[in-house]
Amino acid sequence: MTQQFYVSPEQLMKDRADFARKGIARGRSVVVISCADGIALIAENPSPSLHKIGEIYDKIAFAAVGKYNEFESLRQAGVRYADVRGYSYDREDVTARGLASVYAQSLGAVFTAEQKPFEVELAVAEVGTTQELDHLYRLTFDGSIADENGFVVMGGLADQISDVVNGTWEPELGLAGAMRLALRALATNKEVEELPATAVEAAVLYRDSESNRGSRRAFRRLLPDDMTRLLTEES
Repeated sequence: MTQQFYVSPEQLMKDRADFARKGIARGRSVVVISCADGIALIAENPSPSLHKIGEIYDKIAFAAVGKYNEFESLRQAGVRYADVRGYSYDREDVTARGLASVYAQSLGAVFTAEQKPFEVELAVAEVGTTQELDHLYRLTFDGSIADENGFVVMGGLADQISDVVNGTWEPELGLAGAMRLALRALATNKEVEELPATAVEAAVLYRDSESNRGSRRAFRRLLPDDMTRLLTEES
């Protein structure tokens, strides 16, 4: 009978982590920024149909980098979790913290028990009535979760892009200013000053959507024309 080679648990976890990091590093970056008007979500993504940003519930949105089929399955699971919890209890009981905890458990279980870890990194955002009540959570492939302040950057050039955002971001930024900052940051290591609106996928979680838009649903996807109009008005 053939005897299997022994691999130490430490080496096995390291190999899985290296594998996941390499997969994520190949993905285009995503920036999530808290601003005065709400939370802006911008992803470098020229595809008009394969979305990296999506709505989860009333005031909660999702963004991801990595393998599309893996993070799309997580997004769908998050929508089901939110719908069931909101129907069974109360809509106010659906929170970004609860959703992030569920995602962390799922990612951690796959990382430790399955043969191949998920090659994904996630951000869960919840807009509050004030900027101090905004919640931004970043989740990595091994189930680690971090409560971020102000902004989240994910993807292959996360460190460089994060430096650009951190150098300019301030809480008083409006939506147009946050979008402009993200487009400039996502152009890091490219031959342009900022990415065009047609090269990104963008959405916003509006603050005070109930009073301003007459709906609990704060999420709105921005088309390239919307982005161009917004940035033109800001200029």
